[in-house]
Amino acid sequence: MGDVERLKRRTPLLEYLRQHNWAGRPVGRFEFVGLCPLHKENQPSFYVNARKDVFYCHGCGQGGDLIRFVQLSRGLSFGQSLASLDPEIAPEVDSSAVLEKAAAFYQQQLDHSRDAMGYLQQRGVHDPTLIRELGIGYAPGGTLRRYLTAQGHSFDVLRRLGLINARGADALYQRIVFPLQQGENIVNLYGRSIGSAFAHRFLPGCKGGLYAWEKVRHYDEVILVEGLFDYGSLRQAGFQNATCSLGTHLNDAQFHQLCDGQRTVYLTFDVDANQSGQRAAERLAHRLGAHGIMALRVLLPHGYDPNSFFVGGGNAEQFRSLLEAAQP
Repeated sequence: MGDVERLKRRTPLLEYLRQHNWAGRPVGRFEFVGLCPLHKENQPSFYVNARKDVFYCHGCGQGGDLIRFVQLSRGLSFGQSLASLDPEIAPEVDSSAVLEKAAAFYQQQLDHSRDAMGYLQQRGVHDPTLIRELGIGYAPGGTLRRYLTAQGHSFDVLRRLGLINARGADALYQRIVFPLQQGENIVNLYGRSIGSAFAHRFLPGCKGGLYAWEKVRHYDEVILVEGLFDYGSLRQAGFQNATCSLGTHLNDAQFHQLCDGQRTVYLTFDVDANQSGQRAAERLAHRLGAHGIMALRVLLPHGYDPNSFFVGGGNAEQFRSLLEAAQP
């Protein structure tokens, strides 16, 4: 049994939650339900299975084991979560430094892949200066492990960071890669498949705050989008005041960032067939309004997101018109 499994055996998830004032009522032999500690809610939707030692929240969609809960609740990386639970087994590695090397390696691979560059062109993100600024790279698969082990990083470290899977294969395969930063440190990598694999993939751990927040926090008006290609399209069109939440559900750190000053937030989520993007925007607008933040919903044409709007021929002037027509 490894150190991580011993740690989880020694500190069951339910016991940890109760030590941190979580109150759950039994709804079965091994299952408990209570209010979610990860987001505000009035109806209990946070379930803990004491036999499997895992949790799942039907409200925010988060789930996992003890270490995953610590990561989410405290905004920590995998290694930092281990250190907080038991300093003696904390990995003796600077995870950010390893992720920096991985990101730099993927950036080098981008120039050598015609398919990856073609995909970026197809998605409308083609400005070389912006691509370099965002640190966009490409994970061909089958090459990162060899590169990083040659740099002296062990299989165990790469596995712990999620860069390789249990079989030793690269976790990111045929994916455009965006590094995600918190402050000066890379805390995660996002991979967007250019093939038939599931579109979105993050490494385990914290996704950090709002994307590129330090560049936009001083603006009185901020444009919030769901995805990184949405963000890239807006930046390329000249909108410097854009940021990205990496999905429609904001973590606590991202929400607090939006509320850290007086500003207007333009919620520019997808206008999809099932209306999930617009429903999420409406909920977020109410939450922000309750905290004194003016939130306006930008209504793109039906079936569009910001990326497809620009790829489909939309221009900056037309997008500004949509901002002007935004609704509370």
